[in-house]
Amino acid sequence: MIRVDGRTLRCADVVAAAHTEGPLAIDVSIAAMRAAEHSWKLAEDLSTRRVVYGRTTGVGANKDDAVDEPAEHGLRLLRSHAGGSGDLLPDGQIRAMLLIRLNQLLTGGSGISPELINALSEAVRTGALPVVHRLGAIGTGDLAPLAETALALAGERDWAIGAVPPVPVHAGDALAFMSSNAATLAEATLAAMSLDTLTRASHAVAALTYVALDGNPEAYATPVHEARPHAGQVACAAEMRRLLGMHGTPKPGRRLQDPFGLRAFPQVQGPALDAIHYLRDVLAVEINASTENPMISTVHGDAYHHAHFHTAYVSTALDQARATVHQVAELSVARLGDLVEPEFTGLRPFLAVGPPGSSGVMILEYVAHDALTELRQAALPATLGTAVVSRGIEDHASFSTQAARAATAAAAAYRQVLACELVAAVRALRIRKAELVDLPVRAAFAAAVGVLDERLEDRPLTEDIAKAAGVLDELARI
Repeated sequence: MIRVDGRTLRCADVVAAAHTEGPLAIDVSIAAMRAAEHSWKLAEDLSTRRVVYGRTTGVGANKDDAVDEPAEHGLRLLRSHAGGSGDLLPDGQIRAMLLIRLNQLLTGGSGISPELINALSEAVRTGALPVVHRLGAIGTGDLAPLAETALALAGERDWAIGAVPPVPVHAGDALAFMSSNAATLAEATLAAMSLDTLTRASHAVAALTYVALDGNPEAYATPVHEARPHAGQVACAAEMRRLLGMHGTPKPGRRLQDPFGLRAFPQVQGPALDAIHYLRDVLAVEINASTENPMISTVHGDAYHHAHFHTAYVSTALDQARATVHQVAELSVARLGDLVEPEFTGLRPFLAVGPPGSSGVMILEYVAHDALTELRQAALPATLGTAVVSRGIEDHASFSTQAARAATAAAAAYRQVLACELVAAVRALRIRKAELVDLPVRAAFAAAVGVLDERLEDRPLTEDIAKAAGVLDELARI
């Protein structure tokens, strides 16, 4: 049961909704619905006494144009803005978008009619999904996706799955419904939680590589990280000590100093952990925020025109997260290079088993570098561009929508990188018949061994990579 009250929705709830096909168990706050109804009545009253953007006027550069027929104007706004294009959004992202938008409306600042909120609630509850296209937003409101959604609720557009009885669009409902970045926040939240899972799994993967390479424990020692106590770095070192059973003074490794892939792991992983933590904090605020312009305040009895539609917090947090994860992925590829090097493992080149010239896991480096290149492209900042639209009135954009898409791509690429390292690490440990009995990381080894093919002769590794990618979610929980 997911509580929907405009205040307490969690990123984990959004992920749960995205992964739930069909009806979703939600508990809509009665108090929040009453607050939303009060906001609607106040908005209706204010529209008779003062100019209210989008209710008594046009939008964008038409802000000074008075509206003669507010109800018809609202439908025209939705029809004109429902021009989304490109591919359709994935079903999971649409489910997450609907939940986020419902929760935002229950903050009570939109002035939207209760009928429209109830219709949206019914869509979330029953699992009905509108047809929503991918293109049509630049981080200043998901205008096209939300206009398409509103028209489906009004009975003017088709549903992809299920349907709800159509409801009228009242004066002021149109702009208020579109004044949100719910589609962008849905993708950003799903990507952020995926990156969070992968960075947690990377501790276990790196720990397995550490064992395979007989790493030096000094790099993770408590005194080292107390000397420069960045939160993420300290947390990473502590997690590595836990997984590797480092109590007291652990035995020294094979080398005085390991390559950076092992030795600098806390210093590189730390910024990624901190960036993703910050991103999740930003998203937790956004999915529980009243972003509608204008904001209808029942406390102050007035409407406030503002720029909450601008999502610079989201876009910059996404850019930072992708950049830091890229650096962590570079270390994973570096460790993969160490695993195929006899100088570090004491095994044959490429962890080969069989006749001379056998290639072993040689192909993994090519796959990993291919995925890393995709991640590098996805890590490029989205916030360095801008846009001037609506005849110059709207002269800046955050591009959080594009940053969220890039985060989705980054997570997919990073998963492939880690999968390649995991396949090689498990293979090295199998060949060495390494003893992991007393180490907590043994659980990660057991999970990986349970899905990876035990054959060591030269053969296609496509299935191994896919299975390794699939087991990473389990490794994140170890």
